[in-house]
Amino acid sequence: MARPVTLFTGQWADLPFEKMCQKAKEFGYDGLEIACWGDHMEVDKAAADKSYCENKKKILAKYGLNVWAISHHLAGQLVCDLNDDSRSDGFAPAECAGNAEKKRDWAVKTMKNAAKAARNMGVKVVCGFTGSSIWHLLYSFPPVSPKMVEDGFKYFAKMWNPILDEFKACGVKFALEVHPTEIAYDIVTAKRALEAIGGRKEFGFNFDPSHLLWQGMNPVRLIDEFPDRIFHVHMKDAIVMLDGRSGILSSHLNFGDPARGWNFRSLGRGGVNFETIIRALNRIGYQGPLSVEWEDSGMDREHGAREACEFVRRIDFRPSAVAFDAAFEKK
Repeated sequence: MARPVTLFTGQWADLPFEKMCQKAKEFGYDGLEIACWGDHMEVDKAAADKSYCENKKKILAKYGLNVWAISHHLAGQLVCDLNDDSRSDGFAPAECAGNAEKKRDWAVKTMKNAAKAARNMGVKVVCGFTGSSIWHLLYSFPPVSPKMVEDGFKYFAKMWNPILDEFKACGVKFALEVHPTEIAYDIVTAKRALEAIGGRKEFGFNFDPSHLLWQGMNPVRLIDEFPDRIFHVHMKDAIVMLDGRSGILSSHLNFGDPARGWNFRSLGRGGVNFETIIRALNRIGYQGPLSVEWEDSGMDREHGAREACEFVRRIDFRPSAVAFDAAFEKK
């Protein structure tokens, strides 16, 4: 059986949950990766009230949908970020706005609750971000000492180990989306993040090729490097459009601006080689969902979500159980 195809609801949080389910079914999806914002999933309520989760599951079942993961990206971002940035005020309850300590305390609590919510929903994976106290040190000027970077990874471990303790107790795994602005944004930093927490089994990755492609990486190498840590997969495309005028750092231009050096694209319309990704996932035995995270500022999202579902079904395939020339072997 082919892997289930799901739709991440993060870009659809303006729709009521049941409307989202109805549309996902119409688009052809097998289920949802439920974002923990909008009314799609109230994490703290789901952690404390099993009847809340049962109601969500009934709505999913009404439309023939399933769920394999929930995602709490916005809260996770606040755990390690410096949080003196007003842009993230909307990630937390209104009473936390402008108060870095309140935002961080809330984020830690709700990330722990995400593990309980996942358990109550009957899913084994929570996807999300970690934030990073050292992302702003990316370009080493003014000079950045090795200790400053090492302190950032130690801080990540200090903040996330207690959260991961809750994940372990709940039998749930946390899948970090390897992504710029997180503690791990490429293979080197992903390896360092794992080392910082002592290789905890509860911590792995949500593989998203789009964020690796524009950095100049071969996304497949993340799969090959961490075959036992790929807990979830985002299907998302991007395109690099360097024209000699714009750079890879995006020129302070917002997503979708054609003058940027790169942009996200609907699946199959960018530069990601999904053939190699499916083969790599087959090599490591990944049988989880292929979750479409649809982002393309130049396309109607309903058109894009529908064609993305069709694209994933077309390019996914099971590995062979036998060599193609086995029939010619002597008995």
